Amino acid sequence: MRSNHWQIIGAALLALALILPMVPLAIWSLAHGWRFPDLLPRAWSLKAWDYALSAPSGVLQSLWITIWIALATTALAALVGVPAGRALGLHDFRGKRLVLLLMIAPALIPAIAIAPGLHGVFLRLGLTGGTGGVILAHLIPTLPYMVLIMAAVFARFDTVHEDQARSLGAAPWQVWRHVTLPAIAPGLLTACLFAFLVSWSQYLLTLAVGSGRVQTLPLLLYSFAAAGRNDVTGAIALIYILPGVLVVALTARQVTGRHPALMAGP
Repeated sequence: MRSNHWQIIGAALLALALILPMVPLAIWSLAHGWRFPDLLPRAWSLKAWDYALSAPSGVLQSLWITIWIALATTALAALVGVPAGRALGLHDFRGKRLVLLLMIAPALIPAIAIAPGLHGVFLRLGLTGGTGGVILAHLIPTLPYMVLIMAAVFARFDTVHEDQARSLGAAPWQVWRHVTLPAIAPGLLTACLFAFLVSWSQYLLTLAVGSGRVQTLPLLLYSFAAAGRNDVTGAIALIYILPGVLVVALTARQVTGRHPALMAGP
């Protein structure tokens, strides 16, 4: 019982630490001027929200573009990452450590070091200034998470269940649909969650490859912040945070699933 109490307290402190940074944003979005040394604004207003949700602000359009890019990036990362993760998780081969190192490298190198060179390459390929190029650019930081998580999932995957299904006459797609996919689903969902959030938060790669024409929410947020529009910045920041919170909330219970095809750990 005492252990449960400490777990509840720890969870509450963690939730508080995550929520506290949002409080100033919420206040700014409702403030009609908030000046030092006032602890709270002297006047409140919904003008920032009215503007942020209006067509001239471009916030809603940028929101849909950001969602589309993040979803497309996640789907492509899964198409590449699942077979790559299976190969790394189930098989030992010469050069495997080098492959793992190369997979981790994009996640370790700062985006500011990648963006100029990537822009030059994409410019020569005619991939700048559009959502297609931005999606491909987002694969660079998202693929390492997808591949490494799926490699860890497949490292615990028991292929005997697939062999049994094939011996009973199941076609390859039936084995994938009824055996493999249910077994790896929690891990795949976790990997997709990471990929979505990493793509969602990209600023420099979007700016470099999109050439300012692909206006995602991080770019719009930075432009209002740089202009000193703290009230509108607070509203956009809360809109920007919301999809990530919803994704985590909706998938939290799914990522802890277990399946007989996943071998129990030590």
